[in-house]
Amino acid sequence: MHKCKLTIILALSLAFVLTGLTGCAGKKKPPQEQQVTKAPERKPAPAPKIQEPPKKVEEDLTVPASLKFDTIYFDFDKSDIRSDQRSAINTNAELLSKYKTVRILIEGHCDERGTNEYNLALGQRRTDSAKGYLVEYGISGSRISTISYGEERPVDRGHNETAWAKNRRCEFIITSK
Repeated sequence: MHKCKLTIILALSLAFVLTGLTGCAGKKKPPQEQQVTKAPERKPAPAPKIQEPPKKVEEDLTVPASLKFDTIYFDFDKSDIRSDQRSAINTNAELLSKYKTVRILIEGHCDERGTNEYNLALGQRRTDSAKGYLVEYGISGSRISTISYGEERPVDRGHNETAWAKNRRCEFIITSK
């Protein structure tokens, strides 16, 4: 009988040891959400340092004395910039981008047809169109002034379509460098 008790004790001990190692199949672990454990307080990680790109060293560009801007021309009774004039106004915009200290005056002109009042208003619409284009390009509007001379300052005093086409224009005048 002594061997029988010893065998039973050994069997129970072995079962106990195995249950402790593998867990009891019949027992369910409590769900994670029911286990309340307080997480240790963590200090927020320091914000990552943003590395700024190296600053561009802008050349101190001296504005050449010979700097000139292109004149742009308009169709009769129109103030929108013609497609064939886009390269001229783009050249002007590039020059203004390059020489950031230059300020300009855009003068609006018309041909002799129409009343003085109408041509003054049309010349202003033309300058506004040119200025708007430059501002959209990225030039600060504070560097651009406008004035309309209407029909008062023609470059060609002829009374035909060739002369009139030359007079329907915006000129870009440097006011300060």
